[in-house]
Amino acid sequence: MILNSIEQGAGPPLILLHGLFGAAKNLGVIARGLAPHWRVVSLDLRNHGDSPHNAAMSYPIMASDVVETITALGITTAALAGHSMGGKIAMHVALAHPDRITKLAVMDIAPVTYMHGYDAFAAAMQALPLTPSLTRGVADAALAAAIPDPNYRAFLLNNLILGTQPRWRVGLDEIRAAMPEMLKWQDPPSAPFPNPALFLRGGNSEYVRPSSHEKITALFPHSTIKTIENAAHWLHADQPQAVITALQEFLL
Repeated sequence: MILNSIEQGAGPPLILLHGLFGAAKNLGVIARGLAPHWRVVSLDLRNHGDSPHNAAMSYPIMASDVVETITALGITTAALAGHSMGGKIAMHVALAHPDRITKLAVMDIAPVTYMHGYDAFAAAMQALPLTPSLTRGVADAALAAAIPDPNYRAFLLNNLILGTQPRWRVGLDEIRAAMPEMLKWQDPPSAPFPNPALFLRGGNSEYVRPSSHEKITALFPHSTIKTIENAAHWLHADQPQAVITALQEFLL
């Protein structure tokens, strides 16, 4: 699948991959911060943003989307950075295609299976009546019981397209069906990644625990784990300049 892409800047290519329910534009502050030194290519992953929808959402398949897309863009080798689900996809790309990825940056996710999911959030979004009179305020109020965090509701509502025929931009049916698969991690049948890797974890996040460090080192022996203080899972939103600085130091 050829994914929708947004480009800015000039220089060596850097590919950015967003997380679940996100889109390329959600990493815009990071892209703008890195654009002075890099040709930053932000991708909408399948079933997200303006990319096509498809029921298959395994990590090997979504990694193949990334490789196919950058090949179509004329990119032979690139640095690659991903957040959360996008970080898992980025790890799969790096492990399966180490000749294509010069450096890897993973934001607040580890190569492990996670037990929590977002099925209840997706179900609440699906249950929202999509009528022509729907407003963002009404949608926000309707989702409040199932999704109490106002910031996360606002993030999810970025996917809502209002008008005479309201719709969700994100593929909710496909994502809900694939949620168990996306929580898993299975090592690709390949050798450890031979190039430098950076794992950024939010200081207030539980996604990259000390118990996962051994697994990170086994798959990415040339990796560094760095903590972004005063940041939770969406560390690029909580501490954008700290994330940009850490990525610049690693990539340059």
